Amino acid sequence: MSEKTKYAPPLGGGGGESSMTFWDHLDVLRGSLIRMLLAAVVAGVAAFCLKEWLFDFVLWPSQADFPIYRWTGIEAETLRLVNTELTEQFMIHLRVSLMMGLMVSLPYILYVLYRFVAPGLYEHERRVGVRLVGAAYVMFMVGVAVNYLVVFPVSVQFLANYSVSSDVQNLLTITSYIDTLLMLSLVFGIVFELPVLAWLLAKAGMLRAEWMTRYRRHAVVAILIVAAVITPTGDALTLLIVSLPIWLLYEVSVWVVRSTQKVKKLKS
Repeated sequence: MSEKTKYAPPLGGGGGESSMTFWDHLDVLRGSLIRMLLAAVVAGVAAFCLKEWLFDFVLWPSQADFPIYRWTGIEAETLRLVNTELTEQFMIHLRVSLMMGLMVSLPYILYVLYRFVAPGLYEHERRVGVRLVGAAYVMFMVGVAVNYLVVFPVSVQFLANYSVSSDVQNLLTITSYIDTLLMLSLVFGIVFELPVLAWLLAKAGMLRAEWMTRYRRHAVVAILIVAAVITPTGDALTLLIVSLPIWLLYEVSVWVVRSTQKVKKLKS
């Protein structure tokens, strides 16, 4: 444990190399984790204090005047949400605030992680790492935005008004609404990582643009199936609205893979 190891301090730490023990490494890691946690908590507390603005934003898709309804001509109605548990509204307030705080502070968290990891990387690995993490973050946030603006509003309107019988009335709870919003946001955030994953596989030589072009028809069918599962409506317009962004992601991935192949050929 007392044996010294060479370690370059994080960016901004003074430059050069210094000898650090294993416990010194743990101290640096602990400091990074504390800063990340503190950033998320501070942002979460700020979101908690802005309750009215926060829930105006979160509940906007439940209103009949939400933009996607006006743009597509979808007949929508303002949904009346109810609460059935004594502590549920407070817990939802807390949970949504923490999620919002995490999303707001995520760029800083990624920056702190980069500062910790960067000294152990070569220069070209640092450049690739910055591009990869930056692209993954941007695409995840784009996926969350597409879900909030398009997919979730269409889904919640359909599901809230769907009934197996006229004798059964829907009672939409705030818990169900928030859980669906968070779940679909996570799903679409992950789905929108497709171009980043395609770039990694192409860089490793495991994916080629020719293969993606050859199986484009199969991909379109799979996209339609996924869209139908996410928003199980019989409305062709709704199916198109949901499947179009995913299809565009596939086409972007084909372009990314083709560009990566060209760059690899030029370098070789």
